[in-house]
Amino acid sequence: MRFTKMHGIGNDYVYVDCTERELKDPAGIARFVSDRHYGIGSDGLILICRSQTADFRMDMYNADGSRGEMCGNGIRCVGKYVYDYGLTDREELSIETLAGIKYLRLEVENRKVSRVQVNMGEPVLAPEKIPVKAEKEPVAGEPILVCGREWEMTCVSMGNPHAVIFLDTPVRDFALSEVGPDFEKHERFPRRVNTEFVRVLGADRLEMRVWERGAGETWACGTGACAAVVAAVLNGRCGRRATVELLGGDLEIEWRKEDNCVYMTGPAATVFDGEICLPAGMEGAE
Repeated sequence: MRFTKMHGIGNDYVYVDCTERELKDPAGIARFVSDRHYGIGSDGLILICRSQTADFRMDMYNADGSRGEMCGNGIRCVGKYVYDYGLTDREELSIETLAGIKYLRLEVENRKVSRVQVNMGEPVLAPEKIPVKAEKEPVAGEPILVCGREWEMTCVSMGNPHAVIFLDTPVRDFALSEVGPDFEKHERFPRRVNTEFVRVLGADRLEMRVWERGAGETWACGTGACAAVVAAVLNGRCGRRATVELLGGDLEIEWRKEDNCVYMTGPAATVFDGEICLPAGMEGAE
């Protein structure tokens, strides 16, 4: 199976061009290639496919093989892939995802994509659509008991569910691996949840670490950065335009009043191209 390893500020995926073929058992392939000891090493697998409703379709699988609706860092890399590898010459694209069609604007330097702006759509605040078990809308500053401690969460869907927790201490010191799994699988989240632990640095700057469902801690999460800014605005902690500092780098997020949509801008990078032999029974193409 031919592949390309790419990342958006450290949130890395294995990308496969499926515009002319289909993969058998993509969930199994995702688990295999994502293993950082025996596979390629990644946060998951992203397939680039043909679409009947947009320019391309993005199929995303987490490292544990579960299907993901949307990945902000991943979709920027999809935009870079289709342009850099000659699948399109357009600098404005539509990409079909399980979270709906997203619209990309590519920034091209020396005939290669360096940065991508994505219209991530309107944030979803209705509890039943996130989904989260809660009675009020929006779910802002809602108490939740996790690991024997009461936290205040703000819940947002950016096509996938997020619970944002604000901290008063530096996020680098937070025991994420101890708390993240219990948030992810908490009974109040019917489809599990991505959890962002955020400290406000100023009116236009946040720092964040994230525990992603199906992947654990990742260096970045684009949808999570969007959710963090929306949550900060809902709680009066920052303005509608902010830079979010993640382990892998920064993302620029803007929640615009005029259309209620969240815009994410950040880099996309190619690491290397390769070919891997898949285990018996896990052929790469039909």
